Amino acid sequence: MDFSIGDVSRRAGVKVATIRYYEEIGLMPVPSRTSGRQRRYRQAEVDRLGFIRHSRELGFSVEAIRELLALSRRPADSCTNIDEMARRHLLAIDRRIEQLVALRTVLEQMVEECGHGRVGECRVIQILADYDHRMHEEHGRVE
Repeated sequence: MDFSIGDVSRRAGVKVATIRYYEEIGLMPVPSRTSGRQRRYRQAEVDRLGFIRHSRELGFSVEAIRELLALSRRPADSCTNIDEMARRHLLAIDRRIEQLVALRTVLEQMVEECGHGRVGECRVIQILADYDHRMHEEHGRVE
């Protein structure tokens, strides 16, 4: 059964423009076309698009997805490379979580110190202004 790009979009939960983009960068194969030049897709492309969407939701980069797709075409191979890729991605997520927790701490401090007065006395503005200066001092780049 063939599907139009709109059908594929609905089935896979991906915008039409995103499907075209994935075709343009080679994540999706160029689809066959009708005599009227309409794109036509098979279930395999719908499934592939679902794989790509889910991978993106998990935060994998386009290059990582490209590699995962290539590895998935060799089902008899060891999955060591895939496991290592997932581990590296998990470490990157852990680092990002640490950064977000630190960000949350700074924002909580800013909100708690807010006196709800005038902008000229605003602790949020003061902390934001001081933060850039402190970061340069901590990294030896005082300007």
